[in-house]
Amino acid sequence: LALASVAHICRDVQYGWLIRNTHANGASMFFFCLYLHIGRGLYYNSYLQKKTWYVGILLLFLVMATAFVGYVLPWGQMSFWGATVITNLLSAIPYIGMTLVEWVWGGFSVNNATLTRFFTFHFLL
Repeated sequence: LALASVAHICRDVQYGWLIRNTHANGASMFFFCLYLHIGRGLYYNSYLQKKTWYVGILLLFLVMATAFVGYVLPWGQMSFWGATVITNLLSAIPYIGMTLVEWVWGGFSVNNATLTRFFTFHFLL
C-alpha cells in the first residue's frame, strides 16, 4: 500500500518526482547540517552548559524519531521487520515498555494501521 502511494506520487502528481527527491535530499542535507552543528558544539565545549545541551539532545532524538517513522513509510512490507526490531527496543524500558510498544504499533503487531500511525507521527513530529 505504501509503496503504491509513492509510485502514485512520482507518476501521477504533477512534479511528484521532484517533490519526492527534494524531500529525501533535503532531509539528508538537514542531517548533515545537524551533525555539523553538533560537532561545532563539541569543539567549543558547549556541553558544559547542561540545560542547553540536554535540550539539544532531546531535539536530536525527536528529529531521529521523525526520520525513522518517515523512512519506514515508503517501504511498507519490507520495513515491517525493521519497524518491529527497532520499536521492540522500547519494550526494554521497565514497567511501561510493553505498553509503549503496543501504543506505537496501534496493537499487538505491525500492520497497515502501524504505517498510518507512523505517517501521522512523521508530520506531527
